[in-house]
Amino acid sequence: MEVVWEPDHMAWDSLPPLDLNANLLETLLRLAPQGRLTVTEHRRIRLVLHILGKTVNFRAFARELGCDRATVGVWFRRFAEANREWEASLALALRSPGHAGDRKREERLARSFLADAPRSGAPATYTAEQYTRIVAVALELPDDSGRPITHWTARELTAEIHKRNIAPGISRRQVQRFLSEADLKPHRFKYWLNPKIDDPVEFERTVKLICDLYLAAPDLKTQGVRLVSVDEKTGIQALERNAPTRPMIPGHPEQIEFEYSRHGTLCLIPAFDVIHGRIISSHTGKTRTEDDWLAFIKRTVATDPDARWIFVNDNLNTHMSEGLVRWIATLVGFKGDLGVKDKIGILKNCESRKAFLGDASHNVRFVYTPKHCSWLNQVEIWFGILARKVLRRGNFISVEDLERKIAAFIEYFNRTMAKPFKWVCKGLPLRA
Repeated sequence: MEVVWEPDHMAWDSLPPLDLNANLLETLLRLAPQGRLTVTEHRRIRLVLHILGKTVNFRAFARELGCDRATVGVWFRRFAEANREWEASLALALRSPGHAGDRKREERLARSFLADAPRSGAPATYTAEQYTRIVAVALELPDDSGRPITHWTARELTAEIHKRNIAPGISRRQVQRFLSEADLKPHRFKYWLNPKIDDPVEFERTVKLICDLYLAAPDLKTQGVRLVSVDEKTGIQALERNAPTRPMIPGHPEQIEFEYSRHGTLCLIPAFDVIHGRIISSHTGKTRTEDDWLAFIKRTVATDPDARWIFVNDNLNTHMSEGLVRWIATLVGFKGDLGVKDKIGILKNCESRKAFLGDASHNVRFVYTPKHCSWLNQVEIWFGILARKVLRRGNFISVEDLERKIAAFIEYFNRTMAKPFKWVCKGLPLRA
């Protein structure tokens, strides 16, 4: 039976039993022991859980909680209403983007029921029109207002607002609040690169091909295909700090010596198995020549010579070298004429060699990402993991020490962290 709160007709001695939706109840029980809740939220959960399924003498219960009886009545009413709204509100939350997992959505929704009801507050000092005009000015270039600067600061933006008589007397702090509400940060910027696309149709085709390969990885596995993402990470510096690192202590983070000594650099070429999420082979050395790349590819294929291989890599000229073409031709039993490098035939230039190496009929073929599309190469994600966990805060007394620690991390990664990356991109169209 649904509980209806009718304060004018209800006896002030007790409340009728309150029965909550099973999912809402489970969420409250999950929230109850969490330390990140406020004292007020804990008290309200305790109040609701105490009322459940029984008639409660709320006078005595109010005294026990240290609050008045009206508070008990308010939260009884709030959760009687929440019980009716839970399913519809949760369905709406599940359709909303930007949340991490069903349990988090449920907890966030339950905490919204525990929050104070909105209050009217004091009348607004500034109108919606003023707010909109202030935001519009912030989105303009300062140069358009005759200010020879690259970006707004709160001081200069406030001065411009005063000059235009948008909000006379508004303070710099209030302007900063408006910028924060609009999620505008004029002081911040990011570099980005426009890809140089000569052929938009070919660009879209290549992006879709690579994304389709990633999405089809489980099916490729059953067909005996090894899908591998490869690339070089060059110039990895063996840096030795000039003083020992100070470990973190309560109230202070780890302190790393700013000055360092250089002991040389290293080039790393790993083969990231897209299907299994592990590094299946790697090459480390001081160079990344055509011979280094060819030896690395041969060593990778040798780990499973009977499989079909698809390598995803970028357009570096060493990735489509004459040596690689001749080896693939031998591997696939090509009987035709390869031609002469820089003159004629398959070996003539990078494009002709690239077309041969990308032939889908070969047991070992190469798929090349478009220019400036390193995000399509999954090994770049692994490079980020390596940088965060080993290189950025590492201390290396020599190039050999750096090489040992990279090798140890690869073994550790394969043993404890390896899993396929969840690829969700299906290829982004260039046109709206």
